[in-house]
Amino acid sequence: MPCRILLYIYTVFWWATAMTTPTDKTLKGRGTARNPHNRFQPARSEAVDDGWWQELPPASVPTQVIEEQVRTIVTTNSSPDLSFDRSINPYRGCEHGCIYCYARPSHAYWDMSPGLDFETRIITKRNGPELLRQTLEKRDYRCEPIAIGANTDPYQPIEAKEQITRGVLEVLEQHRHPFSLITKSALVLRDLDILAPMAAERLCSVAVSVTTLDNNLKRKLEPRTASPAARLRTIETLANAGVPVTMMVAPVIPMINDAEIEEILEAGKNAGARAANYIFLRLPLEVAPLFRDWLDQHYPERADHVMSLVRQSRDGKNYDSQFFGRMRGSGQFAELIGQRFRIAARRHGLDRRDVDDRFRLDTTKFRQSFQQLGLF
Repeated sequence: MPCRILLYIYTVFWWATAMTTPTDKTLKGRGTARNPHNRFQPARSEAVDDGWWQELPPASVPTQVIEEQVRTIVTTNSSPDLSFDRSINPYRGCEHGCIYCYARPSHAYWDMSPGLDFETRIITKRNGPELLRQTLEKRDYRCEPIAIGANTDPYQPIEAKEQITRGVLEVLEQHRHPFSLITKSALVLRDLDILAPMAAERLCSVAVSVTTLDNNLKRKLEPRTASPAARLRTIETLANAGVPVTMMVAPVIPMINDAEIEEILEAGKNAGARAANYIFLRLPLEVAPLFRDWLDQHYPERADHVMSLVRQSRDGKNYDSQFFGRMRGSGQFAELIGQRFRIAARRHGLDRRDVDDRFRLDTTKFRQSFQQLGLF
């Protein structure tokens, strides 16, 4: 009898454990385990425990690559607070899994979730380089610097295999077309053979984002990105090769990484950065609840305080999309962040981008093949 009772207790405990899916479950190498509803899909489904046995969710989720044959590769904008009017994003979605990423809501346009889908279902634009070539060859094309990676990282892990960013750079190099790019990845050094010669002709610049110098925080906040030390080495290698580098302290998150602003700027200067910039945390649409879940999981004791400071800096909301204010925030706390950044940047000589000719990209060297043929 005692054996039967013990067996019964064990069985009940095993079933209870198997049927429990904690809301704060983490997935190895992913920023979130949640896959919230796609706001454009009228029908929604919800898993319900009906008492029958089911397998536990996997401990990790593999990346699914989806090929898209795009019709356009250069995206234009008329935003008055951006320094560029055209950009290229070789991928939709991003394996880096940064929980705060403002691009997450864009996955909803593809009937996917801004949560886990954004990190694991990556859309590749494999015809992007050829389409870019066709775009640059149009007779009415007007050359202006192109920003690469404004939405998702052009050097996220799958780029090592897909090499779409590499293909884009090769086309730009052939046409002597100026560009800038932003990344968190050391993989950018693979393309130094293109970047360095173009930088020597004032045809490219690079921005490297350094969110924190704390490896533990990095692993929680940006699970599949390069380590802080690797990013600083990337800045150093690029700078030594003659590539002008801006270091981005982005995003600045109240009570999470804001205390590191001065230390990050000093490290960037020592590594060779020529300029610096920052962006205050942006939480549009579905990003806000995902970020709040992340706070509850990793920093529950300060979650309310963090969100309170965010709202103080966003006119009482989680996010304010108004031009000029969306990057910096408003109010006393946001202004304090701005003052600290400006003072530290000035101290380290990182506030001179506007007067540094190396960041003024040259559009006069642009060439098209039909222009050469026209000589004969």
